Amino acid sequence: MSTYLRAREIREEPVVTLAGEDIAQVKDIVFDPMRGTLTCFTLSGRGLLAGPLKRALLWKKVHALGPDAVMVRDGKALEEDDQAARESIDAPGGGHVIGARMMTEDGTVLGTITDVIIETGKAPQVIGYEVVSTAQTGRTLFLPVIKPSSVSEEMVVVPACTADFSAGDVVGLPAAAEGLRRRLEQET
Repeated sequence: MSTYLRAREIREEPVVTLAGEDIAQVKDIVFDPMRGTLTCFTLSGRGLLAGPLKRALLWKKVHALGPDAVMVRDGKALEEDDQAARESIDAPGGGHVIGARMMTEDGTVLGTITDVIIETGKAPQVIGYEVVSTAQTGRTLFLPVIKPSSVSEEMVVVPACTADFSAGDVVGLPAAAEGLRRRLEQET
C-alpha cells in the first residue's frame, strides 16, 4: 500500500535501525527531479543541541520509508561523508525545487512550488508538487510531474497538458498523475 507524504513531513523524522537504535534524523531529501527517484537523505544529529552530520544516507541503503521514521538495517547504512548528497545536488537538474516556478512548455506559469509529494512504498517516487497557483491567486494545487522538460532551482518546465490534471489535495494527486500519464502516452 502506498502512502503519500509531503517532503516537509519527512524532514526531521528519525532514522532508526531495525534493532530500534535512533541514529540520526532527516535534514533534507535529495532526489533526481528528472526521473522522480529519491537519491539520498542529508542528515542531522538527534537531540536538542545536535547539528548537521557530514554524512548521508543513500536511498539504496534504506530498508523502509514510513510516515514516522526512515528505517535502516543498522548504523553501517550511513555513508562516512556527505559526498553522495553533494554530487546529487550538483548534478544537472539537481538542487532545490522549493520556491521554483512551474511553467508549461507553452509558456504558462502554473505557480510556485511549495513542497514535493512523495509516494512511499518499495520504490518511492516523486509523484508531484504542491504549488501555489498564479492564475487562481494564492490557491494551493497539487500537480503531477511526469516527464518534465527541464528542472532548475528557478524553473520546472512541464508538458502543456499538465495544467489539465491538477488536484485539490494530496488524496486526488494519484488520479491526476494517472490521467496525465495516459494523456502523455496518447500524445506520443
